[in-house]
Amino acid sequence: MESVSSIFKRQYHIDLRDVDFNKQLKLSTLFSYFQDIASLASADLGFGIETLEKKFGVAWILTRIRVDILRMPNWDEEITIETWPLEPTRVEFDRDYLVKDASGNIIIKAVSKWVIMDIKERKIKRSDLIQIHYPEKITKRAIAGKLAKLKDFGKLEPVYDKVIGYSDIDFNGHLNNSKYVDYIMDCFPVADHQNYTIQTIDLNFNQEALPGDSITLFKDTSGVDENVIYIEGVNQTDDNVVFKSLITIKENS
Repeated sequence: MESVSSIFKRQYHIDLRDVDFNKQLKLSTLFSYFQDIASLASADLGFGIETLEKKFGVAWILTRIRVDILRMPNWDEEITIETWPLEPTRVEFDRDYLVKDASGNIIIKAVSKWVIMDIKERKIKRSDLIQIHYPEKITKRAIAGKLAKLKDFGKLEPVYDKVIGYSDIDFNGHLNNSKYVDYIMDCFPVADHQNYTIQTIDLNFNQEALPGDSITLFKDTSGVDENVIYIEGVNQTDDNVVFKSLITIKENS
């Protein structure tokens, strides 16, 4: 049966496995929720993971995302995530998100860009390959403005190296987008996570990271006086940048 709306909603319960030592939802778990509901929403529209693979030989790939956090939910909370797609461009598919608490208050907003990648060739394909059609045309955005291409401030310093292993990869055989978030969070000592909260995170996914690859994490804190920190990961195999991220923080009161 065809969906009557392009807006897809799902409730999530924040379990112990989903939170950090502060008993707040881990940022990487939030990204997993976004991936989960995006997959369910695409399947509801008839363009889920299995359909894309079997019919077109492609997979959904997240390329950019921005998340604005008003408040991170806590352990044992019930939240609702709603998501909707916008009309695709020649190559990209935009998808937005709103996270609401049990009272219906918006606590998190996000916008994202996706592409479809040929599973065998590992190449990006044009959006019209799958001829996706939405029940309704939605133009509203969860966050105003465009997703920017990120760059450092010129003072990158190495933090640590990470070898990609079994627990890091997803069904596409590459590093899962939520794992990038864990790597970013591990660039900060636990004390920083006690004293500061992330307000926004922008992520650009530049290149696949595969099992066995060694990623060096670099951090640029020269913008910390403005509460802005830049972090990127570089593949030691070819010196290519795997991802770029920009986060804004605030001190806990």
